[in-house]
Amino acid sequence: MDLKFAPADADAIPLYLLEVEAFDGWLARQSAPAKAWVLQSGFAAALGEALTVPATDGSMLCAIAGYGTAAARKRTRFGLAGAAAKLPRGTYKLVSDLAGAQLETEALGWLLGQYIFDRYAEAKAPAAQLVAPGGVDAARIEAIAKGEALTRDLINTPANDMGPVALEAAASALAQAHGAQFHVIRGEALLDENFPLIHTVGRASDQAPRLIDMRWGEIGPKLTLVGKGVCFDTGGLNLKPGASMALMKKDMGGAATVMGLAEMIMALGLKVQLRVLIPAVENAVSSNAFRPGDILTSRQGLTVEINNTDAEGRLVLADALSFGAEDTPDMMISMATLTGAARVAVGPDLAPYFSDDSAFVSALEAGAARAQDPVWRLPFWEPYEAMIEPGIADLDNAPSGGFAGCITAALFLRRFAGETNYAHFDVYGWNPAAKPARPKGGVGMAARALLEALPVMLKL
Repeated sequence: MDLKFAPADADAIPLYLLEVEAFDGWLARQSAPAKAWVLQSGFAAALGEALTVPATDGSMLCAIAGYGTAAARKRTRFGLAGAAAKLPRGTYKLVSDLAGAQLETEALGWLLGQYIFDRYAEAKAPAAQLVAPGGVDAARIEAIAKGEALTRDLINTPANDMGPVALEAAASALAQAHGAQFHVIRGEALLDENFPLIHTVGRASDQAPRLIDMRWGEIGPKLTLVGKGVCFDTGGLNLKPGASMALMKKDMGGAATVMGLAEMIMALGLKVQLRVLIPAVENAVSSNAFRPGDILTSRQGLTVEINNTDAEGRLVLADALSFGAEDTPDMMISMATLTGAARVAVGPDLAPYFSDDSAFVSALEAGAARAQDPVWRLPFWEPYEAMIEPGIADLDNAPSGGFAGCITAALFLRRFAGETNYAHFDVYGWNPAAKPARPKGGVGMAARALLEALPVMLKL
């Protein structure tokens, strides 16, 4: 869905965004009837509060939104979006002292708060519309919102309608919309072209495994995004319990996130040579499913002992990363809903990431702060390399012991990234409870932080 601002020339209602410390001063400047109305309502400018103020003829004089205190804002994001959801139908024009990145983030939050997923049941969109605030790049904000909406739509769609075939179709539509090159290797052709791990993980499904390869841009540094596209994960023969399988439609959240980020990059015309690689599979159960104890040979030639078929995401990413590294990109980034250990470590809000490049880390952390898209660095801790070396094969896909699961998974992936400047994000891709600008369901993580950081990282 397109999330857009109201036309600039729309007849708009003033919306005053008021911090607690500024509220009394604003109230003192209002007419006696307006002041009485606000006082009687109990409005106190708490974060997320909203109130409409009538004129003496019954029309709407203005609206006010609480922006709380600095301390309250540290505990949440998109404070304006919380108030926007409570406003009645109408078009509003923001009046505030916000500027720069803070104003852009709040404007984006308003648009993201308009998102609904109504493919299977009617859903009521928020009624309040916003004129783009003065001083913001409205086209950029709308492009970011569109990319985020794409990510959410893909994750929210259940696997019966978002299997490997449908994920390919969505990627093809994205490529077509931006004039990108598009190529797919499917089924047995994966073996012919040396993608054995992708084929092995996906061969038990009635939808053939595939590797999606999209290229866009002819000038600038090479940026390769690799997204885990496991459209549903049963766990394979190491079958997940029912409770653990309930959200596995989101196991293609890495693919959805890189597609959303690609939408932003292409819409904004960044001067990069962009490549998107998505191994799209379903980890199903059938007579030809791969087994615990199998030893597989990867595209790179490294052998992998399978100690758990539910650690399949790193397998399909391994072949895709090896393929991506062969093109010697300037930067290669993988995104995947990879480990439960990452969620235990940092919860659902933060995107853990791994990088050994101090310049990348500095640019990303600054971008994440500007975009209010939080990330958290974890280490490629080399003393744990021994944990992924089983002896009988070069690598172990699921080390025993239960320690440092997200770190050992990242170390496993790094083995396949060659000499490229590589970063890995272990995203969750799901908002477990509704929050301002983020309804319950699929959500993008770290894409906006990366978009902010790319110009610095790649010296654009």
